[in-house]
Amino acid sequence: MSKLDLEHMGSMEYDVLREIGNIGAGNATTALSQMVNLKIDMKVPKVELLEFKELSDIVGGAESLVVGILLTLEGDIDGMMMFMMDKCSARHIVNLLMNLDLEELEVEDFSEMDLSALQEIGNIIAGAYLSSLSQLTNMTIMSSVPYLSIDMAGAILSVPAIEFGKVGDKALLIQSQFGEKEKEVNGYFILIPSMNSYEKIMSSLGL
Repeated sequence: MSKLDLEHMGSMEYDVLREIGNIGAGNATTALSQMVNLKIDMKVPKVELLEFKELSDIVGGAESLVVGILLTLEGDIDGMMMFMMDKCSARHIVNLLMNLDLEELEVEDFSEMDLSALQEIGNIIAGAYLSSLSQLTNMTIMSSVPYLSIDMAGAILSVPAIEFGKVGDKALLIQSQFGEKEKEVNGYFILIPSMNSYEKIMSSLGL
């Protein structure tokens, strides 16, 4: 197979990436619904292949405060994956999970218990994405223990940019919205496989 060129991808390759995003987001929504024991609606996710430097603008700017859950990937593909939420969205999910008043704790900082819940939420959502990718490609994909960080988007995104900037500067961004309008949760799933792994994914799907 010829080397995959991320700068000049065909419509078929983009369709495959979008399908990976759609299935992953659907699995993640189901997992989240089961976790909080509520029906959660999901809008059609927006799937884009972006440069690292564009990612922070999508999540509200480099200085916006976000919750980031970072995992490294091993097995048939390697790379990193990250699930990010703005702080308000993270607060909503924690409150839902712990049956807390959705208005009362709007501005408070996260407690140790909240952070533990966030890590578990991130683990389950990331696991749902990985599981769908694994089933779709018939590849074995394992992840590290998730690392949780609450920081400015630019600082969190600098980690994969430094690590993978040397092998490419593109990341697959899947932007999902869950929940009701007044309590909408914006989630950003970022998949950063190595170039070799991108090629393996496409090859496994017959491209």
